[in-house]
Amino acid sequence: MLDHRLVQTAVIGNSKSDHPVILPMEAPELEVWRRRHPKYTYWCGYELGGCGGKLMDRLYHDKVCHFAHVAGGPTCGRAATGESSADHLFIKRGLRRLLDKHGQRGEVRTRDLGSGPGGAVDLHLPAARRRLRFQLSPLDYRSWRAADLDLGGDADEVDWFFGADEPLTEELLARNGYALHFRLETRGGERHVYIGTQTHDGPSVRWDPLEDCRIEQAGLLAPSAGATLSLGRRREPFTFPLADPLVFALDEGTAVPEGSPFASEGRRLAMADVRPAGSPIVRAVLSLPDDTAPPSAAHVYRAVDRASMLVREGMDGWAVRLDRFVRLDAYEAARTGLAGVLPASPEKKPAPAPGTRQPDRPSPVAPPRAVPSVAVRKQRAREGAVALTRDQAVVRVREILTAAAAEGRTLRWSDLRAQLGNPLKSMSERELVDFLVEVDSPLWDSKAVLSVLLLGDKGGLLSCLPAVLHRLGIRGAQGLSTDSPPLHAWVKQERERGVALYGTSPRPVPRRRPVTPPTRTLTAQQWRDVGASLRGVQQHKTKQERTTARHATAGEIRQVRTLYDRVQSTMSDLGRAFERTKRTKRVMRLARTWLALTAPVSEVPANRSPEQAQALRTSAAELLAELNAIAAELKAIQIKYR
Repeated sequence: MLDHRLVQTAVIGNSKSDHPVILPMEAPELEVWRRRHPKYTYWCGYELGGCGGKLMDRLYHDKVCHFAHVAGGPTCGRAATGESSADHLFIKRGLRRLLDKHGQRGEVRTRDLGSGPGGAVDLHLPAARRRLRFQLSPLDYRSWRAADLDLGGDADEVDWFFGADEPLTEELLARNGYALHFRLETRGGERHVYIGTQTHDGPSVRWDPLEDCRIEQAGLLAPSAGATLSLGRRREPFTFPLADPLVFALDEGTAVPEGSPFASEGRRLAMADVRPAGSPIVRAVLSLPDDTAPPSAAHVYRAVDRASMLVREGMDGWAVRLDRFVRLDAYEAARTGLAGVLPASPEKKPAPAPGTRQPDRPSPVAPPRAVPSVAVRKQRAREGAVALTRDQAVVRVREILTAAAAEGRTLRWSDLRAQLGNPLKSMSERELVDFLVEVDSPLWDSKAVLSVLLLGDKGGLLSCLPAVLHRLGIRGAQGLSTDSPPLHAWVKQERERGVALYGTSPRPVPRRRPVTPPTRTLTAQQWRDVGASLRGVQQHKTKQERTTARHATAGEIRQVRTLYDRVQSTMSDLGRAFERTKRTKRVMRLARTWLALTAPVSEVPANRSPEQAQALRTSAAELLAELNAIAAELKAIQIKYR
């Protein structure tokens, strides 16, 4: 059988050789090649994933020259035969030559990663405790992660080289600040290896021939890189922005751990108690600017801009980076839980009794002007002390409600609006819904709905609360009124969840349940199903004398048993959530008796009990209708307590 495949690569010498060659494709080039290497023998080598059979070169003037298997050899299942199919052997040979050229000790091996022996090429430098991996087969991130850990078992550094178009190079560029590439070019019967370096400084990759690079204890050095290609692992921590502002108080009595990985030039580290918005207080390392006055441990501060979390891969712990912060007043600091008790409200001085002479005191000299009333002065003080933007008001309301939830308190919306001033004034109900949805967003199971703590002017729930809950995605809230008993029960449970989540004593947190309207027990489709079943009962009642329990077919008995078992299982799953009514008990007893009387080996007793007599008069259709109605009611209860 003739081999018509265009095999372009082979190994020289024998089937186990790792000395690769590419057959020139043009006839004049192949003639020159034959004259230069008259004694070469070519093989479909095992290092190429071949069969080990002998190859011969075929010279053509009218088509591409190529290798062909010698007739009578083994059957070959080699998958790759193009000029790139021997790239791993050219890389292996280039690295060996580089080791010999620079007098370094190392081991070069090819790896079979599941798709053949050309999956990767590894260079191990034991003296430098360094490995170089040239990755030829495709690799995703998780596979790369596992391979990186495996290669790093006996090495301090692992340098990865990828093709120019590999998606992982973007990941490594972001992770390490540099990425390493390789490519091969064909010239004659050789594939020449080039090494590329890519950094954030320039968009393009700088390429150097492998033979111009150096292998030393520091790794692989390229002329155009100006430094070692193995720059080591990323030294800077990874930065992740925090969505909401946070408050903090320094702890000067605790020192920052020595050798912290978060230390950097131009910044100072400090230990602090940190409270992100809507979260408990945690102990963390703070990274603060070195060119600003250090905060005092006697005060509580809030980050002006969004903070960032710093994380070093492979290391425990994290830090928070802040660039700007402001000090909170005593009242705000106490609300955060990071300071002492709330300052006492200034007591009103009693007015002197009529005719009482006040002690003489020097009167201050002031220009004559109209003195505003006490109420006006208080209002102006509130408006002047608070100048918040809408975003700041959202964060501030979230903090106030979180502190109230921890203590199990409620607040009037009018009092909160007066406290914060301009951002909350003159809000329509629609604007209030938008604002409260923003306060409670994003809503997770690990958070409580803070809007349930707000009361209207008369002390009841806010009139817009059902709309807020519906916008937050809580099922069953749409269309309810604030007088709805299920809504009040749900609000009470949600307030208890707030105490459990944000209070000082941690407690198990119950799962948030949907708000279910009290008037809806069955869906429209379920009511239609029940109606159809009842109509079927009326139709079958006229045939009662002919369709009784003793005349039920095997199919009807099977249907009744299946439905009975399903209803019984559902009632067992609901447990205390389902209170068995007299009707349910009656139907289930009737079904049990009916099934006992319709069993093939059962006998009708001469002295029948009332239940047995009723079962004998009941048709399968009647019983199925009753069980279907109960099943529909149980399904509605399941939806309610899901």
